[in-house]
Amino acid sequence: MLKARRTLAVLAVMPVVALALSACSAAPSADSPDQGPSSTGELTTLNVATIGLTSDGSLLTGIEQGFFEEEGLEISTSIVANPPAGLAAVQGGQVDIAYSPSIPLLNALSQRVPIQVIGAADGFPPAGTEISDPASFDGTGLFASAGSGVTKVADLAGKTIAIPARKAQLEVVIAGELEKAGVDPATGVNWVVLDFTSAVAALKNGTVDAAGLVSPFTAEAVDIGATQLSAPSIGFFESGATGLWTAGTATITAKPEAIAGFQRAIVKSNEYATAHEDEAIQAGLDYTKSTLTIDEVKRPVWPIEVLPEDLGRPNTQMVELGFLKTPVDLDGVILGE
Repeated sequence: MLKARRTLAVLAVMPVVALALSACSAAPSADSPDQGPSSTGELTTLNVATIGLTSDGSLLTGIEQGFFEEEGLEISTSIVANPPAGLAAVQGGQVDIAYSPSIPLLNALSQRVPIQVIGAADGFPPAGTEISDPASFDGTGLFASAGSGVTKVADLAGKTIAIPARKAQLEVVIAGELEKAGVDPATGVNWVVLDFTSAVAALKNGTVDAAGLVSPFTAEAVDIGATQLSAPSIGFFESGATGLWTAGTATITAKPEAIAGFQRAIVKSNEYATAHEDEAIQAGLDYTKSTLTIDEVKRPVWPIEVLPEDLGRPNTQMVELGFLKTPVDLDGVILGE
């Protein structure tokens, strides 16, 4: 069995209904009056951008249970196309809070984007947890074409791997698997960019040797006889909070009470989702209009806090793998640390 070590998990991005958001709007002014819970009993609206994951069920059931209303908040949700779109929207002030996996966040922070982490959205079991099947918690997978002759990660030397975008989350975690297997991720493989539907088709007809996929495309890869070589995200992150709720520094300054209320409510939501897993998963499936059943999805994990090492570990690994030139300065990034 795998003993999970302390670090982060990756959250699979499912292509769902996308709301296009740009970052052209101005962020809230730090001189604006605080938009926290009103003494008159009126609710303060916070606009929250998600990327359409099953794990969104925690936020949704928390809203349903009234945890945010207790804090004087009304949550308005929208789905954006991908994490960078959400980070652009939260930076530009078009939304107050946005979901982001740790790797896109670190990339943004490396460019000095003024964003902070205000809570945990999802992740992997905590450090020290005995996990008999790592893939059961990992919505991502590295698959080899049935006709490629590849049966293990080390066999990928000189082979072609499909990923949805360069230098993004899947490439980073697969690079970690390649390095552990003795294959140079920079020069030892050929990376090609394909959307997930095209990647599954390429696996089927053998035009690529391997592909990094997310659920539900991982199930499609199994159906065509592809071989799963690894669960790359849990192999890279291993444990802890990885999907993160973020807010722009300007918003945090302008709305401190509302942001603090969100922080308290999301902890209650994650605790509730953990205790009522099927209810939260179904809420996430309904929200994303997924046709999957509860039994067909990976079981989300909802941590109640973001630890410093949850960002520190991937920060170090991204430098070692060449995705960051220098470590990101994480001082003050986690609000309230």
